[in-house]
Amino acid sequence: MFIRPFLASKFSSLLRHFHNRQMTARTIAVLDEHELRDGQMKEVAFDNGKVLVARLGDKIHATSAFCTHYGAPLAKGVLTADARVVCPWHGACFNLCSGDIEDAPAPSPLHSFKAYATNGKIHVTANPDFTLKENMARPPKLSTAGFDAVGKGTVIIGGGSGAFQAIESLRENGYKFPITVVSREPHAPIDRTKLSKALITDAPKLQWKTAADLKIKYGVNLRVGVTVTSVELQDRRVILDDGKDNIVYDKLILAPGATPRKLPIPGVDLENVYTFRGIHDAKKVDNAATEGKRAVFIGSSFISMELVAALSKRKLASIDVIGMEEYPFEVVLGKEVGAGLKKFHESQGVKFHMQTKVEKIVPREDNPSLAGSVVVNGKALPADFVIMGVGVAPATEFLKSSGIELEKGGGIEVDEYLRVSKLPANVEGVFAIGDVAIYPQAGELVRIEHWNVAGNHGRAVGKTIAGQPQPFVKTPVFWSAQGQQLRYCGYGAGHDDVIIKGDTGEMKFIAYYVKQGKIIAVASMQNDPVVSAASELLRLGLMPSPEEIQAGKDLLTVDISSLSSLPKVVDSETA
Repeated sequence: MFIRPFLASKFSSLLRHFHNRQMTARTIAVLDEHELRDGQMKEVAFDNGKVLVARLGDKIHATSAFCTHYGAPLAKGVLTADARVVCPWHGACFNLCSGDIEDAPAPSPLHSFKAYATNGKIHVTANPDFTLKENMARPPKLSTAGFDAVGKGTVIIGGGSGAFQAIESLRENGYKFPITVVSREPHAPIDRTKLSKALITDAPKLQWKTAADLKIKYGVNLRVGVTVTSVELQDRRVILDDGKDNIVYDKLILAPGATPRKLPIPGVDLENVYTFRGIHDAKKVDNAATEGKRAVFIGSSFISMELVAALSKRKLASIDVIGMEEYPFEVVLGKEVGAGLKKFHESQGVKFHMQTKVEKIVPREDNPSLAGSVVVNGKALPADFVIMGVGVAPATEFLKSSGIELEKGGGIEVDEYLRVSKLPANVEGVFAIGDVAIYPQAGELVRIEHWNVAGNHGRAVGKTIAGQPQPFVKTPVFWSAQGQQLRYCGYGAGHDDVIIKGDTGEMKFIAYYVKQGKIIAVASMQNDPVVSAASELLRLGLMPSPEEIQAGKDLLTVDISSLSSLPKVVDSETA
């Protein structure tokens, strides 16, 4: 007798709350009309908050003012004529008309507000609550009332960036069937980039959404701390480590990520020799890296060097870095940029041992289970702990007997829709994304271990499964904390020339990577939003030539935002 009146009262309360929030919407004149020209966007005040307003031709648009990733002011980013707003920091992109996510790593869409011009003024109608920075993101379009709990649905193996963005994309694009995520990690998907960049070890501070949010708002059955041992493709069944609790699927997304590699050298399995991938690794490093301790890094990878930057602030007795190249990051960023970054880290007390190999890790005499030193070129570098950052391998061991053909190195070949290419007869509906996917890009098959690539893979697959086939054509974007923020976009591997504008020694520069007479990638420090603009120019096929850059061409002067540039944009996208 008590339940029904209680529910009715609760429902009435929710309706009143919703009505009151709707009634708080206000219309405010935010600008004179002449202050906003075609292809321009501005951040304007709205009560105690901010709104982003932009003009494309004769249409005015308004959204939340801040990126839902790390809160960057979108007005300092890049606007394109095809209604994309790109964050100035990390490549997140939103649709100006709807606020929907276009590109990762945005974890949530923006609020979209009514905007128009009349009597020489630009007006915006918005709920002031939604113009505050803490409310910059809007919830997913679908509610749990729209989900169908019956049926096989989609199973995602893996709980990283690709899995999270696939969930977002599936629901945003109208997918109403069950979604099950099976993850080895004991928590909901996290912002893994903060592990190495900031050494944050608290899962709740890193989660994009809580497990409760994923269940209630997105209708996700999240299975954490579970290992998949195999996949039975013919029966569309995922086998878990207990051998009893199996999961059936209609569509399968393989997003297991990667496993850190270890060098085959003596001492590699000593207790204080760490690899770095998840929160459990971060906790080990965090506990070991106390004041006065000595750290040795084997490998000068991005993961290693981000940890070096983080640990340089901890007053360690010494930090030694061992690398095979002449400079850190040399293969991707080139010698000049690598030399500038090496100079910065040396100024922080880091010692480099480059163009060398590790011979062995030597145990401590008083405790043979712990590493005491690392030997390079006959010299012993003392160590209280060792971090091995020598790359990763696709985590696909569990698929070896599944019938999916694994390529050399363990990757999985996929087509432009990220569907697994080499499957047994009569098997379909299997996708692979992230670190395990070998996908076609710019006429080549590539496998790229980028956080944003995995996320955008997930977004593309989600759209395809939801019934709107989405080939993957995104330009890779990544960033790294190296004293200053390093930004990068493109496919710079195998470049044959680098054009540097600025001073790499001062970590204030733009680097253009050239291959076969074309700029294929751009990196920068302290020059935002150049890389965001470069990613769009690469997407649209409007990147200036190396000769134009040498002559002083500024990427930010290339018009891709006004309506007059739209024919060029359309021609480039359809070419």
